[in-house]
Amino acid sequence: MSHEKSCIIKHFSHFCSLTEEEKQLLTTLEESPTNIKSGALLWEIGDPANEFCTLKSGWAYSYRHLENGDRQILEVFLPGDIIGLREFAFSERLENVRMIDNGVVCHFPHKRMLNIFRRSLKLTSIMFAIGSRQQAMLTERLVTLARRTARQKMAHFLYEMYLRLRQTNPDISNQFRLPLSQEQLADVLGLSPVHVSRTFTGLSEDELVFRDRHNLTIPDLQALCDEAGFDDCYLNDNINLMLADSA
Repeated sequence: MSHEKSCIIKHFSHFCSLTEEEKQLLTTLEESPTNIKSGALLWEIGDPANEFCTLKSGWAYSYRHLENGDRQILEVFLPGDIIGLREFAFSERLENVRMIDNGVVCHFPHKRMLNIFRRSLKLTSIMFAIGSRQQAMLTERLVTLARRTARQKMAHFLYEMYLRLRQTNPDISNQFRLPLSQEQLADVLGLSPVHVSRTFTGLSEDELVFRDRHNLTIPDLQALCDEAGFDDCYLNDNINLMLADSA
């Protein structure tokens, strides 16, 4: 497989430059790709937590069902993301994971990750940085759910998706695909589907966001950032500084 086509290499390269040997190690996490259909369940709560998976293509999400049947989406995964990191120290899955659209998933056992840890300090450091970022995004989502208005919730989430997509697609424009349904957006943001629709209408009337089914256009990225009160500190990292200090 060409390194240029590897989503996980693009993802890791965002943090710092990689050698050919390090890129080759990462390609071992994308062996045995499996085509997965939209809506397919990757795993559910209580399943054995003995492997990770990478998204070679497609989007996925983790979620929990509440006692009343409501669903809370916890995290949205994009191509290049590693799913299952938070469960590394647990014997059972703590959340359900389902595909948002058609994609390609590569499963690999924990021992393959441990092999990378043994062979590369840099890749180990990046892995910890990725785990830290996932935790920071969950913390930011908690603030969004608890304290932001509906407009701020939507603007913040959409701008975050843009920044995350730009990580592996630096040439991304202000137009991109957002394959989440209205119901899924509602379950991410703690809103009703009707409220999601009304919020999109308001943002469109103010020329902040235009949505055509699953296609999104942001006319003025800075204006949307300001509307959300977005602070990107939780998406920034100091991995290069950390590696320099350890040299």
